[in-house]
Amino acid sequence: MRLEGKVALISGGSRGQGEAEARLFASEGAAVVIGDILEEEGKRLAAEIGDADGRAIFVKLDVTSEDDWRNAVQTAVSEFGKLDILLNNAGIYKRTPIEHTSLEEWDSIMDVNTKGVFLGTKTAIPALRESGGGSIINISSTAGLVGSARGSAYPASKGGVRLLTKITAIQHAADGIRANSIHPGPIDTEMIADNIGTPEGLAESISRVPLGRVGTIMDVAYGALFLASDESSYMTGSELVIDGGITAR
Repeated sequence: MRLEGKVALISGGSRGQGEAEARLFASEGAAVVIGDILEEEGKRLAAEIGDADGRAIFVKLDVTSEDDWRNAVQTAVSEFGKLDILLNNAGIYKRTPIEHTSLEEWDSIMDVNTKGVFLGTKTAIPALRESGGGSIINISSTAGLVGSARGSAYPASKGGVRLLTKITAIQHAADGIRANSIHPGPIDTEMIADNIGTPEGLAESISRVPLGRVGTIMDVAYGALFLASDESSYMTGSELVIDGGITAR
């Protein structure tokens, strides 16, 4: 029960990576607020966690909406009494090169991936401070660490998440609020599968990984659990890289 007594808010929590994190956090004792635009899936997940003797509720959360963020944080506090953990998980992924990226695509990716993290962080800080501190975990990417031959808006958005995490860590260390980013390599999720598209694309992705496989959602979820728990109490402003060795080259 590594999160016993803690309350966590997870954006993009209805399916995929966020769903795995919600289930894991609940199994480790946390009360979980599942925030997402996918209402049916989120309500079903909250019910399933409850059926397994966990504590979870769903709240509609468009991460680009400041009002939705305020409501999500207020829901966490009103339902469970406080907020200890913010996991900014929601994100969208496109690999369009610079020259072929439309302004609409650039804005939509930046809105979800970077502005969404900013709004979540800004909104959660007062509640985390009131709780005596807490942990903010931002899902970035290896694309936010190194340059890439693919993409434009996505790597730029994840690089922004990395630096915003460090800014948060410095500005709010005195509040007892820690902020760290997770940088996954290729992970077996629907979002990645939709963009890779072919067995050849998957094989090419695997060929770049020294460990010889794509990661699983649990590889990342356990990293998030560590950063959410008191086991990482001396970590802030850091990058947790979970990439099978890609960035070691």
